[in-house]
Amino acid sequence: MKPPYQITNKILILIASISQKIGEINAAHLYKPTMELRKKNRIKTIQSSLEIEGNTLTEEQITALLENKRVVAPQKDILEVQNAIKVYDQFGKFNPYQIKDLEKAHSILMNGLIESAGRFRATNMGIVKGSKVEHITPGGAMVKGLMKDLFRYLKKDDDLLLIKSCIFHYEFEFIHPFIDGNGRMGRLWQTLILMQQYPIFEFLPVESLIKQQQNIYYKKLSESDKKGESTPFIEFMLGVLSDALEEILQMQNKTLYTGDRILIFKDKAGKIRFSRKDYLQHFKNISAPTASRDLKWAVEQGIITKFGEQRLTEYQFLEKT
Repeated sequence: MKPPYQITNKILILIASISQKIGEINAAHLYKPTMELRKKNRIKTIQSSLEIEGNTLTEEQITALLENKRVVAPQKDILEVQNAIKVYDQFGKFNPYQIKDLEKAHSILMNGLIESAGRFRATNMGIVKGSKVEHITPGGAMVKGLMKDLFRYLKKDDDLLLIKSCIFHYEFEFIHPFIDGNGRMGRLWQTLILMQQYPIFEFLPVESLIKQQQNIYYKKLSESDKKGESTPFIEFMLGVLSDALEEILQMQNKTLYTGDRILIFKDKAGKIRFSRKDYLQHFKNISAPTASRDLKWAVEQGIITKFGEQRLTEYQFLEKT
C-alpha cells in the first residue's frame, strides 16, 4: 500500500527551487566540493546527527577522533562517534534499496551500544518525552512486514526521488524498526537515497540544518502522525534540502582568493597535467592575467610544478600538497 500524502503548492514550489539549485550546482561543477569542504561537512553531519540524540562531543573533538587523537569525554559518546565515522567511511558501499544493507549499517552504527544492533525489534515499544507518551509504534510482530512494504515502495513507485526520500524518512521513524538509533538511521538513509540521483547530497550539511530546527523537526513528525499522512514532514524536509543547497551556492558566490581557487581546482585536476585555459574554464569569472598570477603563486608555493613555456606551458599538482 502506498504511504499516504498530498501534493501541496508548497511542495511544488520547493521541488522547483531544489531542481533549479541542483542545476546551478551542476553547471558550476560544484557537485564534488573540495576535499577540505567534504571533510568539514562530514564532521558537521556526524556532530549534528548525534547531538540531536544527546551526544555531547564537539566538532573539534570529532576532528581529533578522526585524527586518532585522545579525547576526554563519556565513553558512550566517543563510541557513538567512532561508529558513525565507520558508517560514513563505508557510505558509498550501501545500497539504499536493500533491507540487508540498512541492517548492516545499523549494526555498525550501534555496535557496542545495544545488544540488538542490526536486528529489527520484535517487542512493542512507545516513545516517551518527559512524562508524555509521544508515539506508540507499530507492534513488534508487524515490523518486518512494514519494512518490506516500505522498501517495496522505495524500489517500485514512480514518485519523484526527492519526495520518496522524505516519505521513507517519515515512515521509517513512524515504524521505528530498531530498539534504538532510529533517528540517526532515518536521516542517514534519506541522504543515501538522494545520493543515487544527486551526488551533491553526500556532502551537504543537511543534519546541521535539522539540528538548528530540531523542535520543528519533531513537531512535523508528530503533526504527520496526527494527520495520518507525511505531508507536513515532506514540506519541512524539502525546505531543509533547499536551504542546504543554497548554502553550497552561497559559499561559491563569496569572494574567492588565489589560495581558495587553487585548492578548489586541485580536486578537479588531480594528478593530470593542465593548462591555463583549463583553469580559466573552471573559473569563468576571472581574467587571463588573474589566472596567470594564481598559477605563478602556486608554483612559487611549491603546490604545483610547471612544464614548458608560453603557449605550451602545462602545470601539475605535486602529490604532497
